Amino acid sequence: MYTIRKAEPEDAGQIVPLMSLIYDEMELEEFESVPDEDPQRMIYNAYRDRALLGYVATTFVAEADGQVVGVAFGYPDNNENAVNRVYQEAAAPIPSIRDVDFFADPESFANEFYLDSLAVDADYRGMGIATALIDAIIKHAASLEYETIGLNVDVANPKAERLYRRLGFDDAGQIMIGDHWYRHLQRSTSQVLLTE
Repeated sequence: MYTIRKAEPEDAGQIVPLMSLIYDEMELEEFESVPDEDPQRMIYNAYRDRALLGYVATTFVAEADGQVVGVAFGYPDNNENAVNRVYQEAAAPIPSIRDVDFFADPESFANEFYLDSLAVDADYRGMGIATALIDAIIKHAASLEYETIGLNVDVANPKAERLYRRLGFDDAGQIMIGDHWYRHLQRSTSQVLLTE
């Protein structure tokens, strides 16, 4: 059994390995020559900041067996630059990445709530956690009166794309982030995925 809740600064240490999964899959050139712990420190610093936990962005976590096993992170499209600044400030004390502009590529589309990141611990996949996290983000976006939620999925990740399409996401375009092509998918926030 798991519960979905808004993240707290104390969750940062458990969010790090989940977000690291995403950064590893993205194969960001900027991180290739730096020690693994440096991007992890940046993630930790960023999620200790309340800005990513409710001010400029929202982070939900799935908790099971007393630990964070899933994370979903999103924000209104017009907050993308503010989110990037939080990450830049989180990287500032880390010499190997402090001057890296790894958020140069815009990711969100206009007039959408953007689901930036979604990750579930491998040991907890197949339990509906990803769907529940997406549902929480959709409900949150709807509460902010956003009619559309968008996300990017790596064209090389058909399994994730199938999940998103099954949940009602459709093509809205393609963009390049780092060295990878991504499909931008969107869906309406008017229908939630799960019932209470």
